[in-house]
Amino acid sequence: MKNLNLQKLTFAGFLVSIGIVFGDIGTSPLYTYTAVIGDQVITELLALGGVSAIFWTLFFQTTVKYVFITLRADNKGEGGIFSLYTLIRRYRKWLLIPAIVGGSFLLADSIITPPISVSSAIEGLLPRFPQLPVIPIVIGIIILLFVLQSKGTDFLGKMFGPIMMIWFTMIALLGIGELIDHLYIFKALNPYYAYKMLSEHPGGFWLLGGVFLCTTGAEALYSDLGHCGRRNIQISWLYVKICLVLCYLGQGAWLMEHLGSKLGGVTPFFGLVPDWFLLPAIGIATFATIIASQALISGSFTLVAEAIRLNLWPKLRVVFPSDVKGQLYIPVINWLLMLGCIAVVLFFKESKNMEAAFGLSVTLTMLMTTILLSFYLYTRKVSRVTIGIFLLVFLSIEGSFLVANLKKFMHGGWVTLSLGILIFLLMYIWHRATEIKERLQKMVVLENYLPILKELSNDTAVPKYATNLVYLSSSNNNKKIEERIIQSILYRQPKRADIYWFVHIDVVDEPFKMAYSVEILEPEEVVRVTFKLGFRVDPKINILFRKVVDEMVKNKEVNIQSRYTSLDNHNISGDFRFVIMQRFLSFENELSFSNGWLLKIYFFLKKLSLPDEREFGLDYSNLTIEKSPLIVAPPQNVILQRE
Repeated sequence: MKNLNLQKLTFAGFLVSIGIVFGDIGTSPLYTYTAVIGDQVITELLALGGVSAIFWTLFFQTTVKYVFITLRADNKGEGGIFSLYTLIRRYRKWLLIPAIVGGSFLLADSIITPPISVSSAIEGLLPRFPQLPVIPIVIGIIILLFVLQSKGTDFLGKMFGPIMMIWFTMIALLGIGELIDHLYIFKALNPYYAYKMLSEHPGGFWLLGGVFLCTTGAEALYSDLGHCGRRNIQISWLYVKICLVLCYLGQGAWLMEHLGSKLGGVTPFFGLVPDWFLLPAIGIATFATIIASQALISGSFTLVAEAIRLNLWPKLRVVFPSDVKGQLYIPVINWLLMLGCIAVVLFFKESKNMEAAFGLSVTLTMLMTTILLSFYLYTRKVSRVTIGIFLLVFLSIEGSFLVANLKKFMHGGWVTLSLGILIFLLMYIWHRATEIKERLQKMVVLENYLPILKELSNDTAVPKYATNLVYLSSSNNNKKIEERIIQSILYRQPKRADIYWFVHIDVVDEPFKMAYSVEILEPEEVVRVTFKLGFRVDPKINILFRKVVDEMVKNKEVNIQSRYTSLDNHNISGDFRFVIMQRFLSFENELSFSNGWLLKIYFFLKKLSLPDEREFGLDYSNLTIEKSPLIVAPPQNVILQRE
């Protein structure tokens, strides 16, 4: 993968960051204040306290935690909760649980963000066009957005960046327009007003559920680190935050002009818009909300791709639509997200109903990131006092947001929470079943079988199976091999070959590493090749293996010419045949209820996932797939009487 300088601080990187990373958090002014006020009568305490709470939430959650601390926890330029997990997983096994929880609920949140963002903008037309068919329009826009995903985030970022620049400039100017005659609103930046609202307003603590919506895009910001680079995101955030703060201050000033009334059908955001500019503003907002969905969608692709490589998700086809490092597209996830978004629109119908489902799941993701990040800081020799302060501050903030958001559970929060739990179970089951398979994998010492492999290779009484026979092995130990591979060669149908190749793929924590090593166990007879591939690298083994063989031939380490006399005389290369060993759940099992269901679900998901041959980029023309039974709990005390 080439980088194309998007990881470096450039104007192009700045523009792509504006277009890709900040869409979600950048459109939060459309609905955040509406969620805070709700059906309440506007008071000075709500107006000033709301601005204060939003400002300090953006400061602590987005600026301090994510932009200046979390973005530094990058794995060779890659971000997201699974990249963070790969940096620390070797220290504690239990860290997998918060990583899975965080990833699951971030994916769940990806289904609510596009509907609420787009609906909020389109509904701005309702005061002028009451009969507008909002739902069909929103669904049409969502479909268009997901259709465009196959073009890649480089294409989308270049297209969306200028639009988002217009959006952020517009909301800043709208805020300034209201602030000119109401400079007193700046006193709301004093955190005292946030404290006063939470402590003195009836039910003030629960208003945090609405305040939290201003920072819901922060986790997606971290997930998109690999798309744009840390410096581009940090510099872009300075501009974005200024625009957001000006807009929120302007909304607070507008509310101060409407004390004693209710919002009704007007939102504080569109209250800032002059009548003559309403239609253009709604048009720009609509484009911005379409783009807002992009941050979580592209982050979801990154998240799932990493989960696949970490054995936390069934294998799916991953497409790299451009040669820009870190940018990818997963068709199945794209269409599932699209269907989920359409279902949310049809179920909730209005953006105000979606607010209850929005934010609860991502609060859990942020809490899990805090736990993982504190352990990351510990591994980087940060003082325990500093880590303790970090935990105290952010667990307090995010814990408060979580409790406040739990009020939304019965009003729609159960939707994303249930979806997050479902995704968590999928990841956990896949991981546990994979662990069981690996634990039951019997290994044998390869050296003990080298003599018989050499004899078989030269035994002309056995029909030749292939000139070069290649097995994919999961053994991390160069000295050992799966027993079932030896059984396949020697016992099922003796497979004579001139050269036996054993290929192993070692998924490493460095995202884009591509390296290999070769061990010639028996000259011209048995060779082991180990690929070290990053968890973001597409393992096209057919191509990679061919390159390894070509280099070995060039170095005269191996001779791959056909051993048939007639073909050897004409310097014709021998054939290659790949063998993939697949497991199936044997009927010869006496499984417990839990293990039985776990493995049944795993093998069901296995049928739906990408086949091994497609994952490894192997051609069917030179491929053999062999099935072997997985026996977890063989029957005990079988009583059979001979008559």
